Amino acid sequence: MTHMLIFGLGYTAKRLAERLCSEGWTVEATGSAGELDFMDRDAVLSALGRATHVLSSVPPDRASGLDPVLDTYGRDFPEVWYGYLSSTGVYGDMRGAWVDEHTPTVAETGAGRRNARAEADALWVKLSARVFRLPGIYGPGRSAFERIAAGKARRIDMPGQVFSRVHVDDIVSGVAAALSSDAPAGAYNLADDLPASGNAVIEEACRLMGQEPPPLQTLEEANLSEMALGFYSENRRVANGKAKRILGWEPRYPTFREGLRACLSDER
Repeated sequence: MTHMLIFGLGYTAKRLAERLCSEGWTVEATGSAGELDFMDRDAVLSALGRATHVLSSVPPDRASGLDPVLDTYGRDFPEVWYGYLSSTGVYGDMRGAWVDEHTPTVAETGAGRRNARAEADALWVKLSARVFRLPGIYGPGRSAFERIAAGKARRIDMPGQVFSRVHVDDIVSGVAAALSSDAPAGAYNLADDLPASGNAVIEEACRLMGQEPPPLQTLEEANLSEMALGFYSENRRVANGKAKRILGWEPRYPTFREGLRACLSDER
């Protein structure tokens, strides 16, 4: 029997758990909606003993820089399939250039921010996990539509600034492809086919809603949070060719246009 233990049942991992359960998997999880308490060592060790597959979506701790899962339970991991939901932020700022899995990460170069995330990513790679590097994640209930409805959507006047993104269900299908094919360990970028500016996404979402897009603003005028400012400090395009070749993965939503239409349909 296939038995998945998920550390961190967040937005993406919950969608994966739903798919696995529909396919007959047994899934246990820690997190806000999981039945396991991460700090209940006996319960988690018992679940590890039952697991044939282990996936972590827990980011490193910002204060200590440590990966909580590896730091707490890494020594107790059995010989099973491992997966880790990482971030394409590990590549740092590439000034709009393309990155793939051969591109050095921040952990390898020692440059840029998000060192904790890059170092955790490197640890999971060394553990022979399947490391899924994810760009901006969106999907039902978590897309440009919610920001527009809340009056929080911004268009920032930064010519040449682009981001990659991925629909949550395409992450799920990518992880599922790695599970079904017993894909080799290593890093896989799961991103759509069209890096684009954040402005393009907001404009398309406004068009679908029949609204005028918000005015262009400078970064200073937008008064963004520290996290959002960090997002705009990096500029890169994420290549997904390895996942397509090795996993046989194809994004159902190859651009933000298809993805936004699907989100709007789901929300209606």
